[in-house]
Amino acid sequence: MVYGADEAVRLFVTQGVAATTAEDIASAAGVSTRTLWRYFRSKEECARPLLTAGMDLITERLRAHWRRGGSLAQTFANADDPGLLAAQHVAALRDLVRLGRDEPGLRAVWLETHFDADAVFAGVIAEGTGRSERDLAVRLEAGMLNTALGITVEDWALRPDDPTGPSLGESLAQALHVMAQLLDPETSAALGQKPMVHRPATDSRPGV
Repeated sequence: MVYGADEAVRLFVTQGVAATTAEDIASAAGVSTRTLWRYFRSKEECARPLLTAGMDLITERLRAHWRRGGSLAQTFANADDPGLLAAQHVAALRDLVRLGRDEPGLRAVWLETHFDADAVFAGVIAEGTGRSERDLAVRLEAGMLNTALGITVEDWALRPDDPTGPSLGESLAQALHVMAQLLDPETSAALGQKPMVHRPATDSRPGV
């Protein structure tokens, strides 16, 4: 349903969220309105697969890089560019995040998706480190990861358009490296990670 999410965001951008109907989204996605309502509770929810698809790919990449018994910092420090989504999905995701600044319904979808992701990331961390996903430390680590990724996606999406700037995948990889530095500076340094890059404290978001 990611393609349907692309179409929903395209309509939200061109027509406005308020003016876009479920029927519009269903028609653009090539499905019936009944099918649309079977999967989504609201028209804003139609955009959610863009968010969940990216998170699913991140968890798959973390699992692929995890060494059983290895530390969380080592796994983050070894993360490379996740190469997350196809170009059209990346563009739609950027539009979605930008729209969410002023559209409460879309912002709610963003927040709910991240709330659900806490449990997903806790499961991945527990699996990789041999701990229980109910362990408080595991849940805190999952929350840190989830927050870091959410902030990074927003930071990437709200930058002025610049084809020479870092990609979404590069931005997320950098966020994981920063997480590694925060969790275990010595491990990060031993693996050759560069120090965290500090950018000027200016707000360069569109319209600010």
